[in-house]
This record gives sequence, structure tokens and C-alpha cells, in this order.
Amino acid sequence: MKHLVIIGLVIPEPASTAAGHRMMQLMQLFSENHYRITFLTASNNIEFSEKIEVEKIEINNESFDDKIRNLNPDIFLFDRYVTEEQFGWRVSESCPNAIKILDTEDLHFLREARRKAFVEKKNVENRDLVNDVFKREMASVLRCDLSLIISEVEYQLLINQFRINPDILLYIPFLTEKIEKNKTPFSERKHFVSIGNFLHEPNWQTVLKLKSIWKSIRRQLPEAKLHIYGAYASDKVYQLHNEKEGFLVKGRAENVEFIFNEYRILLAPIPFGAGLKGKLWESMQFGLPNVTTTVGAEAMHKDLPWNGFIEDSDEMFVEKAIELYQSETLWNLANENAYEILKQMFDKQLYVGLFWERISKIEDHLQAHRNENYLGKILQHHQLNSTKYMSRWIEEKNRK
Repeated sequence: MKHLVIIGLVIPEPASTAAGHRMMQLMQLFSENHYRITFLTASNNIEFSEKIEVEKIEINNESFDDKIRNLNPDIFLFDRYVTEEQFGWRVSESCPNAIKILDTEDLHFLREARRKAFVEKKNVENRDLVNDVFKREMASVLRCDLSLIISEVEYQLLINQFRINPDILLYIPFLTEKIEKNKTPFSERKHFVSIGNFLHEPNWQTVLKLKSIWKSIRRQLPEAKLHIYGAYASDKVYQLHNEKEGFLVKGRAENVEFIFNEYRILLAPIPFGAGLKGKLWESMQFGLPNVTTTVGAEAMHKDLPWNGFIEDSDEMFVEKAIELYQSETLWNLANENAYEILKQMFDKQLYVGLFWERISKIEDHLQAHRNENYLGKILQHHQLNSTKYMSRWIEEKNRK
């Protein structure tokens, strides 16, 4: 039986984060192909994490080297660039023949550039992308044998703008196994909903935007309410709760499918971010049309009609939210659009074969694959002579 070792910054929380859902999908892919899976992490986020078999590791400790030599897997999967940065050099030293895969989740440098532009109230320029996160993240991409890219926009950005060799990249979005049409009709739904993990800054900014525009929606729909769900809501989030305004902060969502089948419209005025938006993908699956922004819908529908509306101005966002809430015809059309998007972009069967074909090709020609990635070899050499010795120094310091 082949063996996959995942090194995770945190234990997956699929009910709380899109990243957690993504990791569980990747684990399922390997499990279906009969891989034994070992999940290693230094994290302690146990309470809301998925019930998977986890082994604890320590940062800057040679016990990690002994552990992975004993495990001796065929493949290592890093759940984001900072995990590869911390442990990648140890993997290369202790298990040099194992394939190294990086799941980027989204491009963190792109998200950071957009965050900074949002704060500074300006448009993102190409030079903004080449920030400190870019240098670290691209180094991790180049050091790995394969990087999984969740967004087609980000995939094209890496290839066309930054000239990353497509042989070390693979586009693989969220995977939908069961694509069905909506079963809960317009007439049985009511109110608006927003959802998002509050450890993620764009979700907090989304809720602040909703707070600022909600009165305009409520003025025309006085019976409607907006329910805000999200894990890790802090006091500042709960301070926005206002019964009189119909702006209700609900906290953690225990069952997303149940919640999404209750409401009529999802509101997601996402101001910045990267990757794919898990809430919008789930809204398509559960028959919940949405109103979002260009950033929110990025890379999620190609040229297909959206399952709702995409609006960046506050005025048009409010107008379309009200229109979609009131029109059963538009609402049903939005759900038809969602069905087509899921079939053409997120059907699991579109990607499984390509995934295993690429893994097999790398496995059969690993050294040749690495030799062609000469920049990766250079960066690997320098990491072993910088990160390695810093980590060894910390180990010695900790012993004393």
C-alpha cells in the first residue's frame, strides 16, 4: 500500500473553513486510490477539527526527522507554503525520493497585494504582486515537485506573468461529487444569509460592508432579516448584532447544508481575497442564489451566467439583492445557472484522471522531473544552507 504523509499547519476544519474542506477532498482522493494517510501537525486545534488520525510533531526538532524516516512515505503533501518552508528541507534530507506536493489553497501573495490595496484604497498594480510573501511562496512552489492551484485565474497568472513551468503546476478546484438541482423552492425560503470564518480578514470586511448597506435593503424589505454565520466570531463581531435592524449574528454554523436550505439569498460583498470562495461554491450546491462582487466570483464560472448577480458598487449590489429576493423567476434561473456551473467547472470526474496521470508521470520520472526544474534545485540548495542551519541553531538553543 502506498503511503501519503500530510504536513498541516492546522488540523482540517471542513465545517469552518474552505481550506479545511479542500484538504479533506484531497485526502479522499488519495484514500480512494488506496493510500495509507498519516497527518502530521504541530497544531492543537482539536475542538472543531475533523476526526482524522493525527500525529503530533514539533517545530525545530530533530524528532521530526526520525519520524518521517520511519514513516518513509511515497508522497508528502504540504497544506500551504509556510508548512513547506518549515519542514520541506527536512523532508528533502530524510526522504529524498518522496514526491513533494504543495497545496497552495490560494495564492497568498495575491491575497496580500489585494489586502494592502484595499487598505490603501487603490487598485492593485503588477508591482504590488512581487511582495515579500510572493518571494517566499514562489520559492516553495519551485522547491516542490508539484503545486496544486485551486483557481484557474491564479494558474494562468503563474504561467503567463511569472513564467512558472506548467509541468510543476496542476489546476484542481473544489470537487463536487453529487450534482443535483435545488429541491427547496423559493416559496419555502426566506431572509438573507452571510457566512465566513472570522479568522479570515476578508470575511470580517465583508460583514462590515453588509452592516453599512443593510439598512438600504431593509428599507425596501422590512420583513427580511440578515443572519451572519461564522466560526471564531469575536466580541467585535457580536457587537454588530442588532435585533431591531434585523441584523443578527449567529456565530458558528453547525450544519451548512441545513442552513443554506433555509434562506433565500446569500450576500457576499467580498472586497478582496484570492482563490475560490467556499461559501459561493456551497451556495451553488444547495440551491441558494447569491449576490457577490467581481473578486468573489473570480475563477468560479468562466463565461457561464452567474447564479445570481455580480456587482461591485453598493447601489447596484443593494438593487440586485432586492430584485433577486423578490423575483421567483430570477431566483429559479439563478439556480439553473448554478447547476450548469457545477457540471462544467466543479464536477469531480473532470479532474480525478488528470490528477493521477500527473502523479504517475512524476513518480515514474522523478529525477528527470527535478533536473528540468533547475530553479527549484538552486532554491533547494540555498534553503538547505540557510533555513536548515537556522533551525539547527534553534534546536541547540532549546536544548540549553
